[in-house]
Amino acid sequence: MNRPETTKWLSKLLEEHIDPKNDPRVYWAKEITFDYGSVSPIRVDYMQFKPVNNSVSGIEKGDVYCYEIKSSVEDFRSKNGHNLIGDFNYYVMPTDVYEKVKLEISYNVGVMCPETFESPFFERTTLVTKKNAKRSDRSRPVSEMLLMMWRSSRREVVKCKREEKKNGPAQT
Repeated sequence: MNRPETTKWLSKLLEEHIDPKNDPRVYWAKEITFDYGSVSPIRVDYMQFKPVNNSVSGIEKGDVYCYEIKSSVEDFRSKNGHNLIGDFNYYVMPTDVYEKVKLEISYNVGVMCPETFESPFFERTTLVTKKNAKRSDRSRPVSEMLLMMWRSSRREVVKCKREEKKNGPAQT
């Protein structure tokens, strides 16, 4: 698999991990941009928000999870895409990449890798946590995190509507 294919595969596995049942009560978005229009914008590959509950204080006390996809050692060692700005931060990478870079990963950053489970009846690949993330102090308020997530998820809705207009409803 080449690097773009690996990235796409890891992204699909992460989306299945974050929201396995396509539940509208699971809050997540991809390609979330912060500081848009500034000289140094950042883009987080995936973010998930887990409120304590749906009260105002439960939302304020909720946790933001950031996930960065790293498809190769070169990708990991590049200066791009290390935007770990959440309460809990994870790299998502193939196991062989993790084995090569694990000593370079910060103490508080977790790692998830694909693992294939086989039985006589099926074979399934899912993400497995190889290293748990430790809580970090995020530097941005939850309101900004949620607004940027909402903006990014809205972009996906608009993109789907444009595709439907152009090609007709998606077939499931």
